[in-house]
Amino acid sequence: MSEETPGQEEPSVEQAEPDEPREPAEPRDPDERAVADDVGPAASAHIIGRASAVALWGLTGKIVSIEAGVSAGLPGIDIVGLPDASVSESRKRLRAALAYLGEPVATEHLTINLTPGTVPKIGTGFDLGIAVAVLRALSLITTEDTGSVIHCGEIGLDGRIRPVTGVLPSLHTALQAGFDRFVVPIGNADEARLIGRARVLPVASLAEVVNAYGGSMAVPALPAVLDMDRPVPVAPELHDLCEVQGQAEGRFGLEVAAAGGHNLLMRGTPGAGKTLLAQCLPGILPPLSDDEAVEVAAVRSLRGELDGSDGLDHRPPFEAPHHRSTASALIGGRRPGTVGVLSRAHRGVLFMDEAPEFSRDVLEALRQPMESRRVHIHRAWGSMVLPASFQLIMAANPCPCGVGMAGVGADCRCTPLDKRRYRNRLSGPLLDRVDLQLELFPVSPADLRLGGDQETSATVAARVLDARNRQAERFADCDWRLNAEAPGAWLRDHFALTPADLSDLDRALDTGRITMRGYDRVLRVATTLADLAGKPGPDPDTMRTALALRTQES
Repeated sequence: MSEETPGQEEPSVEQAEPDEPREPAEPRDPDERAVADDVGPAASAHIIGRASAVALWGLTGKIVSIEAGVSAGLPGIDIVGLPDASVSESRKRLRAALAYLGEPVATEHLTINLTPGTVPKIGTGFDLGIAVAVLRALSLITTEDTGSVIHCGEIGLDGRIRPVTGVLPSLHTALQAGFDRFVVPIGNADEARLIGRARVLPVASLAEVVNAYGGSMAVPALPAVLDMDRPVPVAPELHDLCEVQGQAEGRFGLEVAAAGGHNLLMRGTPGAGKTLLAQCLPGILPPLSDDEAVEVAAVRSLRGELDGSDGLDHRPPFEAPHHRSTASALIGGRRPGTVGVLSRAHRGVLFMDEAPEFSRDVLEALRQPMESRRVHIHRAWGSMVLPASFQLIMAANPCPCGVGMAGVGADCRCTPLDKRRYRNRLSGPLLDRVDLQLELFPVSPADLRLGGDQETSATVAARVLDARNRQAERFADCDWRLNAEAPGAWLRDHFALTPADLSDLDRALDTGRITMRGYDRVLRVATTLADLAGKPGPDPDTMRTALALRTQES
């Protein structure tokens, strides 16, 4: 089960082979049972069984110490320490499981304490830790250092250990707290092994846990529970850039957005290719690093989506919520442990098609996460913080009827008031956080006939990766990794920009075309343009191009 700890003798571990279950233990002689019953409570009353678990609060958690003791009193099991209903019900599952395994606790009074008592305990994942502490208090487990092991799992009435959600963030929290040994359900084994530093013991039955801790209990000949009810993930519809006809400006803007991690708004008539371009973005983004992939996997684990059998998924997530989605669905936190769309898009892309059709509450809820890259949730049940470092891509029509653009060739049916109301659905503070704003016109027959072979996503992805590598080298000693995250003051000092370099931005700021936030964002885009061009830093030409990409003014 574990390595030797200085100052402690490691108990022997004996495990039954899964495919060779032990024969049921012979019933004890009545006289021996009477003697054991006479001395059992007295002998074991002073033993405090201990185990450890993790109380998750979002993707972070606190270590929970589980204590169990046998005392005089009416038979029963009391659980204290701020448990919710699912934790309190574990006593019924434990009683039934022990009876099924031939070790009933019908005559004992057990008290189980979950500390610290100020931390709410939620979920069935505490079952296994509670069971280990109780079995140690009853002397059915002889190992004394069970408190130094993190336990996670739900117990069935037949003693089998069922998989639970949130195993990956639980292990990550415990590793940071200094724990390195874990007992998890066999159905979560692949997920737990995604963290290589963890020493994991997957178990299928409570009897296996008892035997691993030096006890002796027959393992029932039952199949292991490997699967759990998981939400069915919907695979996003993605495309290759070679499918995009024409739209040279849109392709260029998408490449700049991918290279620097910039937010992007595309306005254009229906059918111009806005959605197609957005669905091409994941194909040109670099794969996630191992640390980023673990962060994404932790979010999926909390939602119960993570299987883990295929290892870490290094593809950036792509989330495209429907325009009728609510603010609660995007933010999450309606119940403890629920994850919203913004957190599901962490380290990936959040695409909002028909952005002006989203409710104002939803659109305004984006502002704070776009700056802090976190979601702060405050509800009646408590508060928690979830990661939400996403790249926002929005698509919008020019007006409600969709053809209100100069040179389109169709008659717009919208009044000036309709157009103004439609555009005002995207507020100024929200648009101020968008680095690139493009206008896409319909594809012409000439684009179809004369466009030739378009660049593939792989070709563009190579240029994007080169630009990302330049950023990684530049920001090696910083807390940020992309141009879109770099402070404007840092960029100005790093590149030693002169007033002549910044003259176009200064003029735009003086005339009110951009705000101070927009000033820094234009500078970030100019830095990305320099990275794509292989230049040592932004110059007046890249400044003017970045300003035009933001304001659509040449």
